[in-house]
Amino acid sequence: MSYKLGYKHFILAKSFNLSFLSAYLDSLGTNFTVGANFATASSTITLPTTIIPAINGFSPFNLQVQYNQLVQLKARSQLIRKQGGVFAQLMPMEEYFQKALYTFDIGQNDLGAGFFGNKSFEEVNASVPDIVNTFLTNVTSIYDSGARSFWIHNTGPIGCLGYILANFPYAEIDSAGCAKSYNEVAQYFNHELKETVLQLRKDFPSAAFTYVDVYSVKYSLFSEPQKHGFELPLVACYGNGGSSCDDPSVRVVWDGVHYTEAANKFVFEQISTGAFSDPPIPLNLACHRT
Repeated sequence: MSYKLGYKHFILAKSFNLSFLSAYLDSLGTNFTVGANFATASSTITLPTTIIPAINGFSPFNLQVQYNQLVQLKARSQLIRKQGGVFAQLMPMEEYFQKALYTFDIGQNDLGAGFFGNKSFEEVNASVPDIVNTFLTNVTSIYDSGARSFWIHNTGPIGCLGYILANFPYAEIDSAGCAKSYNEVAQYFNHELKETVLQLRKDFPSAAFTYVDVYSVKYSLFSEPQKHGFELPLVACYGNGGSSCDDPSVRVVWDGVHYTEAANKFVFEQISTGAFSDPPIPLNLACHRT
C-alpha cells in the first residue's frame, strides 16, 4: 500500500503489481484499498493557497493541503467502513495507514516559482531553508498520524529543462548544455533536504526514511543520453523549448517541464534498485525496517 505525495505513481504501483493509485479528489466510488495519490500538477511545498491558481500558475494544493487531505482520507475512510454498504469495501483498513509507504517528490516548483518571480539566485537559495523546514514540519505531522515508512526523492536538474533554458537564454551553460547556476540551486536544495532527512532519522529512530538521489539519474540523461538509449535530451517533444517528436520513446523531456514516459521509466528502474538511495535499500524493502 502506498500513500503518494508527489511522484509518477503509476510506475511505482505497477512495480508492486498494484492497480494505479486513485487520486484523492476523485473520491466518489473510488477504490483506495491499495493507496491514494495526493499529487497535483505544479504543486509546491510552500506557496500560499489563497490564490487560485497560485502564483504563475502553480498549484494551490501545496504540501500542507495534501497532508490535510491525507488526514481527511484516514478519518472518512474509517467512518465509511463502519457505516458499511457498497462503499465500505473500497476503503482501506485503519492499520494500512501505518504499514503504507509514503513517497515524496516535491520541491522543484518551489525553486521555479522563485526564478519566475524575478528572484536572484541568492534570494532563491536564501528561501531553501524555509522550504525544507516546511517539508520537515509536514513529514513530522504525517509521522505523528501513524506513518512509519518514507521514500523521499530529491529534486532534479531544473537547469536542464526547456522551460528554464527557453526563458533564461543568457544563463551560463555547462558541458551537458544545462543552465549551470539553476542546477546549482537545485543541488543546494538537495543538500539541505538530505540534512533534513538525517534530522528526521534522529528525531524518529523507529521509522524508516530513505533518501533517493533522483538528481544524479536524471542528469545522466542529459550528460550521457546515447549511453541510455536517448537522443536530443534538451529538446522537448512539445511546448517549451521544442516541437512535436515522432518517437517519444527515445526522448527525455516531453513539454519542457515534465519528462517523457520513457525517461520516467528509466529513472524509476535506476532508483528502485536502491543504488541511488541512502541507505542503499531497494524499493521493495523500503517499508518499515529494523
